[in-house]
Amino acid sequence: MTATQQTEIPTSAPGVLAPEALRDPKVRTQVSAAAVRLFFKLAELWRLSVDQRRALLGDISRPTYHNWQNGKVGTLSRDQLERISLALGIHKGLKLLFADDAGALRWFTSPNRDLPFGGRAPLERALLGSIDDLYAVRRYIDAWRGIK
Repeated sequence: MTATQQTEIPTSAPGVLAPEALRDPKVRTQVSAAAVRLFFKLAELWRLSVDQRRALLGDISRPTYHNWQNGKVGTLSRDQLERISLALGIHKGLKLLFADDAGALRWFTSPNRDLPFGGRAPLERALLGSIDDLYAVRRYIDAWRGIK
């Protein structure tokens, strides 16, 4: 395979990676740079600090973060790609629930007494560091939208 050839990415629906796709290092290599670019755009929209961005990405090191920021992205791990996917899913859900970005951001960054948040903002829950915390925020938003 030459450098210009790409691995065919397995999908389960148009534009949706198949569940096993991220097990393949070639697929992860192919999607890593685009995933990081999307994450940085989202992090700007959410006004995240560098430390918050690093936490969402699984507490990556500062040098790794700055390499990614400068376009030097290697192959992301399955965990890192899943984290980015969850953040993008949270964003998509908020876009569908709120009429404008300001309202979505206000909800996401405001204290919430609902069970998964315990008085913390949904963003604070996501920043606790565990991938389970990202899943909890994503599941809450999906349930709010009526998705099981």
